[in-house]
Amino acid sequence: MKDLTRYRNIGIFAHVDAGKTTTTERFLSLTGKIHKIGEVHDGAATTDFMEQEQERGITIQSAATTCFWNDHQLNIIDTPGHVDFTIEVYRSLKVLDGGVGVFCASGGVEPQSETNWRYANESGVARIIYVNKLDRTGGDFYRVVDQVENVLAAKPMVMVLPIGIEDQFTGLVDLLTRKAWVWDGSDDPTKYELLDVPEDMKEQVEEWREKLVELAVEQDDAMMEKYLEGEEISIDELKACIRKGTRELAFFPTYCGSSFKNKGVQLILDAVVDYLPNPKEVKPQPEVDLEGNATGEFALVDTEYPLRALAFKIMDDRFGALTFTRIYSGTLNKGDTILNTYTGKTERIGRLVEMHADSREEINTAQAGDIIAIVGMKNVQTGHTLCDPKKPATLEPMVFPDPVISIAVAPKNKGGSEKMGLALSKMVQEDPSFRVETDQESGECIMMGMGELHLDIKVDILKRTHGVEVEVGKPQVAYRESITNPFTDSYTHKKQSGGSGQFAKIDYTIEPGEPGTGFEFESKVTGGNVPREFWPAVQKGFESSIEKGVMAGFPMVDVKFTLSDGGFHPVDSSAIAFEIAAKAAYRQTIPKAKPQLLEPIMDVDVFTPDDHVGDVIGDLNRRRGMIKSQEAGAMGVRIKAEVPLSEMFGYIGDLRTMTSGRGQFSMLFAHYSPCPRNVAEEVIKEVKEREAAAKK
Repeated sequence: MKDLTRYRNIGIFAHVDAGKTTTTERFLSLTGKIHKIGEVHDGAATTDFMEQEQERGITIQSAATTCFWNDHQLNIIDTPGHVDFTIEVYRSLKVLDGGVGVFCASGGVEPQSETNWRYANESGVARIIYVNKLDRTGGDFYRVVDQVENVLAAKPMVMVLPIGIEDQFTGLVDLLTRKAWVWDGSDDPTKYELLDVPEDMKEQVEEWREKLVELAVEQDDAMMEKYLEGEEISIDELKACIRKGTRELAFFPTYCGSSFKNKGVQLILDAVVDYLPNPKEVKPQPEVDLEGNATGEFALVDTEYPLRALAFKIMDDRFGALTFTRIYSGTLNKGDTILNTYTGKTERIGRLVEMHADSREEINTAQAGDIIAIVGMKNVQTGHTLCDPKKPATLEPMVFPDPVISIAVAPKNKGGSEKMGLALSKMVQEDPSFRVETDQESGECIMMGMGELHLDIKVDILKRTHGVEVEVGKPQVAYRESITNPFTDSYTHKKQSGGSGQFAKIDYTIEPGEPGTGFEFESKVTGGNVPREFWPAVQKGFESSIEKGVMAGFPMVDVKFTLSDGGFHPVDSSAIAFEIAAKAAYRQTIPKAKPQLLEPIMDVDVFTPDDHVGDVIGDLNRRRGMIKSQEAGAMGVRIKAEVPLSEMFGYIGDLRTMTSGRGQFSMLFAHYSPCPRNVAEEVIKEVKEREAAAKK
């Protein structure tokens, strides 16, 4: 059995372009896992192994790798920073025990950093903060520390201070040991000296060390007493307090450096080992029943317990499907038979591998605490629980957001349909935030995702990875429909044509539900006018109808149906008759309940240099945006607004034109809101034209 106290399952997450992948490369180089450092801007980073990642210099899918530092095994996951791929961050954080949040010294706490930080808070993941790119113009460690406190409402525990700034950045002072790490400028991470604190920094170092010690001793009453009595606290005692506080999310040890210039990375690796929890120290995963209710049982990190593992990512490559799996309890061996509680089917484990980006090493056994990949699983998808068939249990599943944007795709040549269908089904398995549907009216294949870039990458993967050339329609917004007025009505379904007939009468009220409730059904029938066994049929009839609204065929949301009375025939009434009655009642009454179209509203976060603020705000107003706040920073202004998704297509091009290429933005789905009448009319007209064209 491996010593789990020497395990660290960690993720690296940050806003796009803060240096996550570069930092991962330095980790791998320092731990001896790779011998030549690959740079992101050259398209040669180890964990960015997709062609699309290498070209665009961004991370698209999380990559897993294993390395060793100070006799500890680090399982590292490098996650994407771009908002369209947050799903990758979310599902990685779900299976990790600790994380390194990377922030850019000049950009500070950016929009995506906030989203990722929120995900990490929800998952209860202990974190270390690393302020990267201190050699950059405008880099300011203290400003970022301040933002972490004010923007993220988190408590940074400053562990190091930078020596010099921007192009004068030469090293760091470790506050615990009061030693200066100074690199020689050759960009070799191992070429450094440990010196005394520079004279001009001594006062500052003592001031910050005092803050560190005060924050640390709060974790232990005995240490607090010792400190208040004026005794010196040893470094080992301080480390124990810091480890406890980090694990309990009381504060976040904060470091700085420049990964690209190879300065400060060793201290991050030391901190991962010293302060982040091992698999036994995190809260055990709760088990739930098949309906998703907590059972009160937990998957304890112990090899003696029954097997509990979570599939958190599916990846298809040249060797077949890879199922990335975090094992929470028990052991998993080659040749074992496991149960997938979601499908209720058992599968045999063929091959187990330990991943290093896109290369792998075969292993025969894995145990609680491990993150591994299983080759060739047939029916497993993201979020499924794999367990011991004799002692089944389900782990808390993952929840994925609904897509907000769609495009129609069609293969360029007639023979490509089958190939495209196979490719898309593989892609849907890999990415739970990506959906594919066939439009019943037009027969078109519709791809749905989280943003323009998300779908753009998917089309690229279809072309390059799967060799399917496709024609792409213009992006479509995922509108919804709802009603504004309650309406009470009655419907009778009667069919008499020889043999047994059909009869069902229902009296009902259709009314707007609370926002976010989706579909609700209630029966207030008394006296048996509609026998109880027919109530589910009425509910099913209404529920299946709301998939298509009456205005433009978009799904109907936030609507409540109440069955109040009705009538039945002892011979001719059946569940089918009542279901048909409910479907017809829906079509009859929804138009009378003043239906309305809802559009997705996005939280938009724009960064612009000071001299373009007016242009950017004016442009957002023209897009029907509501400005929520403006924050001035060292490098420019951040504008937060709520804007309808339909107005945001192609925004990046317009923003770059307005800001001479210096503006950036990110957006995230916020909520649905009623469409203005002129916009609704335009959308309905477009839908009707598309349907008419499809019929021709």
